Amino acid sequence: MNRELLGECVHCGFCLPTCPTYVLWNEEMDSPRGRIYLMEQLLDGGVPLSPTVTQHFDRCLGCMACVTACPSGVQYDRLIELTRAHVEQTIRRPRAERMLRSLVFAVFPYPRRMRLALALEPLARRLPVPDALAPLLEIAPPWRSAERAPRLTSPDGERVARVGLLTGCVQRVVFGNVNAATARVLGAEGLEVVAPPAQRCCGALAVHAGRLEEGLERARRLIDVFEKARVDTVVTNAAGCGSTLRDYGHLLAGDPRYAERAAAFSAKVRDVSEVLAGVEPRSERRPLPIRVAFQDSCHLLHAQRVRDAPRAALSTIPGLAVAEPAEQELCCGSAGIYNLVQPEAARELGARKAEHVLATDADAYASANPGCLIQVTAALRRAGRPLPAFHPVELLDASIRGVAAADLLAGARR
Repeated sequence: MNRELLGECVHCGFCLPTCPTYVLWNEEMDSPRGRIYLMEQLLDGGVPLSPTVTQHFDRCLGCMACVTACPSGVQYDRLIELTRAHVEQTIRRPRAERMLRSLVFAVFPYPRRMRLALALEPLARRLPVPDALAPLLEIAPPWRSAERAPRLTSPDGERVARVGLLTGCVQRVVFGNVNAATARVLGAEGLEVVAPPAQRCCGALAVHAGRLEEGLERARRLIDVFEKARVDTVVTNAAGCGSTLRDYGHLLAGDPRYAERAAAFSAKVRDVSEVLAGVEPRSERRPLPIRVAFQDSCHLLHAQRVRDAPRAALSTIPGLAVAEPAEQELCCGSAGIYNLVQPEAARELGARKAEHVLATDADAYASANPGCLIQVTAALRRAGRPLPAFHPVELLDASIRGVAAADLLAGARR
């Protein structure tokens, strides 16, 4: 924890209505202001890091809506990051929780293990599992994706730039078709796309969960990989990963070997929607007459401050209508591994988001983050009203390739 950062908070309360857990429970200690007060008390020795105090920090989604709302510029993202690292170094969690967290970080960052786990998921549903592992089965997506982005996608026509595509870990297994669509769309707009095969997990999940050293080691490896690829821009299609990549410069600022390299790397990171907004469209878009409820991802809207670019990209598709669900600023409950370690709160937030999506009377749902897509589709299935779900770049890809709307909806994940 950092006393200087804590001192920036004037306890005005502007963050309260934007905080998902405060909205749910109306409890001061489950708001950013309340958590900052607890951080101050820990630093001053006023309270111990007890299970009760830890719970209030654990309940934070890290959605950063409070950062967007704060008039004083409080860096709550830095504060919760430092606090979670302190918690993980200090607290010994209950056995069941340790088992769940260990399993998640032994599987999720490794695509081969992730594929095996998903292959065994139908069997696991027929067997008794510990209560702590039940959320894993609840949110496990019923779809799979074996499609991959090519190592090199040549541009259509004259090359505009050479970009590197982050293929991710969970993204590579569950949303491989999103990676492939991203490469096709960027190539169609004149970009040469490199998808380095040696890349591994970017460390976003670890950093978000307080496993800071693990996250930093993954960051160093990824920087090495993309430096060798010699790209002008690093493109992400997963908002949570993109947020962490853009933070490498801060995270590795104290590392003498990587500080400058990390800052240079972070400066190159862009969401795919930003890249598309920065080039002149050269590919023809065919009509796609469907109504899509587009949900802002917290780590795109709040952490990266990217709002207009996805909408601008979707607006280039003839016939596509974009609907805006209510409470766009409020998290859906995914938040890294939050829906696994805080399943009750995540379930309630997911149901709330699904209700707003359904209220738009849309034909489909879209979001620019894999966690949101998994979380909200699970909530829609629980509500008995599953909708076709897309990453925005898939809609662009379908329009460029001339896929019929009926065929697109029929083959979509739900």
